[in-house]
Amino acid sequence: MQTPITIFWFRRDLRIEDNHGLYKALQLGLPVLPIFIFDPSILDPLPKNDRRVAFIHETLCAIQKELIVVGSSLEVIYDAPLAAFQKLCNQYSVQHVIANHDYEPYAQERDKAIKSYLADQGISFETFKDQVIFEKNEIIKDDATPYTVFTPYSKKWKATFTKSLSHAYPSNAHIQHFIKIDAKAIISLSDMGFEAYSTAFPANKVSNELLQAYAAQRDFPAKNGTSRLGVHLRFGTISIRQLVAQAIATNETFLNELIWREFYQMILWHFPHVVNSAFKPKYNAIKWSDNETHFKAWCEGKTGYPIVDAGMRELVNTGYMHNRVRMIVASFLTKHLLIDWRKGADFFALHLLDFDLAANNGGWQWAAGCGCDAAPYFRVFNPYIQTAKFDKEGDYIHQWVPELNSLSYPAPIVIHEEARNKCLAVYKNALQGEAL
Repeated sequence: MQTPITIFWFRRDLRIEDNHGLYKALQLGLPVLPIFIFDPSILDPLPKNDRRVAFIHETLCAIQKELIVVGSSLEVIYDAPLAAFQKLCNQYSVQHVIANHDYEPYAQERDKAIKSYLADQGISFETFKDQVIFEKNEIIKDDATPYTVFTPYSKKWKATFTKSLSHAYPSNAHIQHFIKIDAKAIISLSDMGFEAYSTAFPANKVSNELLQAYAAQRDFPAKNGTSRLGVHLRFGTISIRQLVAQAIATNETFLNELIWREFYQMILWHFPHVVNSAFKPKYNAIKWSDNETHFKAWCEGKTGYPIVDAGMRELVNTGYMHNRVRMIVASFLTKHLLIDWRKGADFFALHLLDFDLAANNGGWQWAAGCGCDAAPYFRVFNPYIQTAKFDKEGDYIHQWVPELNSLSYPAPIVIHEEARNKCLAVYKNALQGEAL
């Protein structure tokens, strides 16, 4: 007779330390089989040199090393999630499946289908809050409706927060409860059709010294003034509880950035239409340009606007773009070129190592003026002023646009003042004078 087990399903929580769902699984009293599923429906559309797949694979190999030390193993599966669980339930005597919450629409549908299948097998499926401090309806207005403006949301967030919410779940103190099995080979990147990625990824920690200077340094792309923790928050290789505790102790500006992340997660949960539509529906009436030449120039960093071109080249070459520059290039695409924010969001989704649906969508809608708590539609970033403020000496630009002062560098594809005036006219026409 098979020994009953609990399955813990790693998803956006790729760590053993301070993992809420894993802690709950290890407390159930049954051997815990840890699994990860590479989902072909997510992987198939990606380029074969996708850095994120390599990052996940590298992280899984690190987790496997920790598990081997305690005589256990991670089971890594390349299959549709439902099919994977059907096979696991035939192979093991599964009593419980535990995971952490995932709030994206696809994940919600996936989990619903798997929960239904498991219920038919008499197997429980529970998920727990792990990637945020507050979720869903935990921070809402007094009238029980969700916030759509950041500042009052952040005030309520801070007023509701207590230190107990940043206490860790000591999952790593119970690793003896992992199932005792021989180490299993982790599927290779090449077996899934992906290439290895040799460049080192950013560390999953940030110094107190950097955070103490964060407010003063974070807007300057040539400086090492940001945490570079986006990818670790996206895939859960760092605990949000530990990071919030560190932020509270060091820098409120950084804490506010973490709260922005939760604000956008909350918006996605309450208003899932934002994935493909403007948060403010009247902005769907904007007549976007379909100028593919302009879009190609933006994608390739050949717009003739150095700060924009530097950002786009950094993104394509490294999978990273400084946050201040993200705002500049997004404003340029939507306001100067009048190209649909969804095309820009999709390009970021393809290239950003730290791509997160909620934050990416929120940031693009903010830039386009159509999101919650967005920049007003008449706010059009001037790339030259932004450069003078944040890259005055040109250190960042020259790193990515070395041909800047040569004949090979293109002339601006649009003229700023003309583009601004056209943008204002198009937006005004679409909104037909409605109060904004």
